[in-house]
Amino acid sequence: MATVRTLFGISTGILALALLPACSKPQPATDTAAPSETVADAPPPAADNTDTVDGTKLAAFTGDAAAGETAFAVCKSCHSVEAGKNMTGPSLHGLIGHHSGKIAGFRYSPANTNSGIIWSEPKLFQYLEAPQRVIPGTKMAFAGVKDAQKRADIIAYLKTKS
Repeated sequence: MATVRTLFGISTGILALALLPACSKPQPATDTAAPSETVADAPPPAADNTDTVDGTKLAAFTGDAAAGETAFAVCKSCHSVEAGKNMTGPSLHGLIGHHSGKIAGFRYSPANTNSGIIWSEPKLFQYLEAPQRVIPGTKMAFAGVKDAQKRADIIAYLKTKS
């Protein structure tokens, strides 16, 4: 052990104390590059892109329509599932397979009308997570449903309303 101390010129106790702060305290960044884009700053995903912020995929979940009806309660103040019954938001009856911004009798934002989106289940799963990310400028001021299972459940419920 004396040979190692002599070889390095410091004792192992001093070395351990010197390294301790490096392991226990956050170190300042040495990279001076610009910070990475945030989700809000990133361009919207393409109409056929279904990648979510949290990395989940609808295929990984089994939606429960009964649970979805309960989770849909946050949507009810603006949306109906009755055909032709538009409220603050458009009717969501038969939404899957329709073009975004094209339900008759509802006045959409240009962003929604021009999005090019055809509502598939995976696209709706992505949209429900962060509506403003998917269609920046949409009139829907809802922050989104962060719980992936609840998004899957809402979609299962909406499928029963086609």
